[in-house]
Amino acid sequence: MQRTFIGELRSHIGEKVQIHGFLQTLRDQKKMQFLIIRDQTGLVQVAFWKANDAALAEQISTLGAESVVTITGAVVDNPVVKLGGLEVQLESLRVDSTADSPLPLDPFAETIPSIDYRLDWRYLDMRRPQVAAIFQVQTTAEQAFREYWLQHNFIEVHSPKLMGSPSESGAELFEVQYFETKAYLAQSPQFYKQMAMAAGFERIFEIGPVFRADPSFTSRHMTEFTGIDMEISYIESHEDVMAFLENMLAHVYRRVKEVHGEQIKELFGVDLVVPTTPFPRIPMVRALEILKEEGYQLPAEKKGDIDPGGERTLYNWVKKTYNHDFFYLTDWPITVRPFYHMRYADRPEVTKSFDLIANGTEIVTGAQREHRYDILAKQAVEKGLSLETIQFYLDFFRYGCPPHGGFGMGLSRLLMMMLNLPNIREAVFLFRGPNRLNP
Repeated sequence: MQRTFIGELRSHIGEKVQIHGFLQTLRDQKKMQFLIIRDQTGLVQVAFWKANDAALAEQISTLGAESVVTITGAVVDNPVVKLGGLEVQLESLRVDSTADSPLPLDPFAETIPSIDYRLDWRYLDMRRPQVAAIFQVQTTAEQAFREYWLQHNFIEVHSPKLMGSPSESGAELFEVQYFETKAYLAQSPQFYKQMAMAAGFERIFEIGPVFRADPSFTSRHMTEFTGIDMEISYIESHEDVMAFLENMLAHVYRRVKEVHGEQIKELFGVDLVVPTTPFPRIPMVRALEILKEEGYQLPAEKKGDIDPGGERTLYNWVKKTYNHDFFYLTDWPITVRPFYHMRYADRPEVTKSFDLIANGTEIVTGAQREHRYDILAKQAVEKGLSLETIQFYLDFFRYGCPPHGGFGMGLSRLLMMMLNLPNIREAVFLFRGPNRLNP
């Protein structure tokens, strides 16, 4: 018999169906047994009269919570049942997998353990509806990104994650043995995105893994994450990239709200707001003035940069001034930006770059790139880089390359902000950090 998902049972009243799922709860009464079965689409009550089959009733009595079963029975309308106003009257049951008892982590306990303990038992933790919903939202968000890109004639690429030489500054790299030599895990697809621009692809995107050997233990850092990257040719400045990004994010939020708005409100207490465009823009010079006006003192080591506390202070100011959850920090100094960011001709100490701050946390970094070979090589030397190690990259710009720019975004950070999650570890399928390689 073909499987019926629990979420589809309402359209099968009066029919015999087969369902698969986890036994979430068993209420074993004197004459009746009620099994609450769960699949990815919802919950259903299954009713069984013990007198119908004493042996089957005994088997059901021995089942532990979270055992996996296949059930065949008739779907009946029953308004008394809180779960959808229907139930399945059990005819046969097959135990596909028994669950040991007690569970090391009860997904449906009233209180849940700390995130680090839950990560040890992540597959059990992910049985909670809140966790499953995160990845349902993620699926819709990724689809919406691709929808928008494809509507605007973008090409999807998959750049290599094993590199023969360090990318960008060479910091925060994982080194791996590669046959008789060394390789490095890519900390960004940046160089390859720009190669696609030199190839004449004009508009490309990638959703793929990124690796950072960053020994941070904050609520927003990981050593491996999913990056959302884009590059676009024939731009006038980083303003073109920002305009595209904000319109795309509005599209993504709109789609997520359409599909999951009520679910997000119920499970996370968030009434998702589709951002209006354009987003506020704050040049770094003005941002530093605002921080001073708000009485926030940046740490001395953050000269030219903004720390997380500064981001939150600026966000509160933007919220108060513009009633907006997003804003761009633009025109960063060259001291805190990579060599390939384009600089203003009349202000060579300032780059045509931006960060996007969402709800007080940076989620995107972008810029117009320097596409002129001589200037790019000069800026690399100024940053202390050896041209020999990046010559393969510099060669992209020797035979014609359009002016271009793009951005990189962390998918899990976006989800963390969208759903108001307390820690990025909640927003990723399996977290990787300095002290975690398992499960």
